[in-house]
Amino acid sequence: MTSSQTPASADTTAEESVKPNVLAALKRFRVAAIATGIGLLILVTVMVIRYGWDNPTPSQVWSPMHGALYMIYIALAVDLAIKARWSIKGILLVLLAGCVPFVSFIAERKVTHRVLAGRSI
Repeated sequence: MTSSQTPASADTTAEESVKPNVLAALKRFRVAAIATGIGLLILVTVMVIRYGWDNPTPSQVWSPMHGALYMIYIALAVDLAIKARWSIKGILLVLLAGCVPFVSFIAERKVTHRVLAGRSI
């Protein structure tokens, strides 16, 4: 990075070198990863309520909603993986990231940086 280049302009340059269809898929994936991460944290809270206080009602409502969020995450991750030409191992790791609390946030950041840098997962 040159002295006149700021981090923001470096991101803009990176975005310009990525194909528009990959960028669009990345933006959709980022929203899904964040939503899935938040949904998973809510699910953990709901499970604590269910088993800690013997109240199944919140989990009966939230569990199917989280399942739908995760299915959307899977579809958008695979869409991005196909467009960005990820390896099978990379796809599986990103899909598993949506199953572990907080990891989807970390995966979203790493995927974003690698895709903008033009590197495969």
